[in-house]
Amino acid sequence: MKYLESRDETGNLRRASLKSAFPWARSVIVCAVNYNTTHPYSTSVNKPDHGWISRYAWSRDDYHESVLRRLREVETNVKQYCVPEPIETRAYVDTGPIVERVYAKYAGVGWLGKNTCVINQKIGSWLFLGVIVTSLELSPDLPAPDRCGSCTRCIDACPTDAIVAPYELDSNKCISYLTIEKRGPIPEELRAGMGHQVFGCDICQDVCPWNRKASDTDKPEFHAREGLLNPALAWLAEISVEEFRNKFRGSPVKRAKHSGLRRNALVAIGNSGEPTLLPVAERALNDPDPVIAEAAQWAKQRLTSDR
Repeated sequence: MKYLESRDETGNLRRASLKSAFPWARSVIVCAVNYNTTHPYSTSVNKPDHGWISRYAWSRDDYHESVLRRLREVETNVKQYCVPEPIETRAYVDTGPIVERVYAKYAGVGWLGKNTCVINQKIGSWLFLGVIVTSLELSPDLPAPDRCGSCTRCIDACPTDAIVAPYELDSNKCISYLTIEKRGPIPEELRAGMGHQVFGCDICQDVCPWNRKASDTDKPEFHAREGLLNPALAWLAEISVEEFRNKFRGSPVKRAKHSGLRRNALVAIGNSGEPTLLPVAERALNDPDPVIAEAAQWAKQRLTSDR
């Protein structure tokens, strides 16, 4: 993921050099917003001709804007509290020189689970994180204790073996990376493990015991858009550029690009075992995009191999 490799003028990684970016920084305020909904988890849905979009991408609004709007309110309140003393602040949601989950750990939001997600004992791991860097000197909260214990459900459940050890993730094997950031063909040895995932992956969170009693969000903007919960694979594989732009305007799904989403849908079709989807794969065999054509060929071979 190239954006993580971005460096400043001194050569330091931007997302690892807070002091370099802001010499005035004294504290980081970390906020978490619950985005869990009442809809089922990916591991409990079995519709072979449908795909799965990660829970965080169902909403009608880009979560960056939703979380940032709330951060601005906190930022304003902090500044008002400090009047008349002026303070510096910067608010970020996935965009600043901050590895949010690490700061979240030391701010007491939750511990870093074996799947590398932040887990809060009361509300689980369905959390959007945002941070406010400030010149205000604040007393830190205590880090949350690690409560994963001997549990390895997330490690055992990962279908591509991306969690190579407790607390260690190989992003090149992670389904979220493969379906969102990866350009070009997906390595063949990882395709079968992708199952019906077409954008992101929730499996390691779906099986986490701390999410069993996770409360549902009261934020309506995080509820699912129509058609994004278990979308039809045939529709996604043949979606036009115009419909892609219209349907996913303002959605994180746009990060996969039109070609990437179609590629992912064809891989899911190959994994579906659903013969009724064979015509969809065959129609894509001569697609002008070589990545789409290759994925279609792989899907066709998978669907016909047992015949």
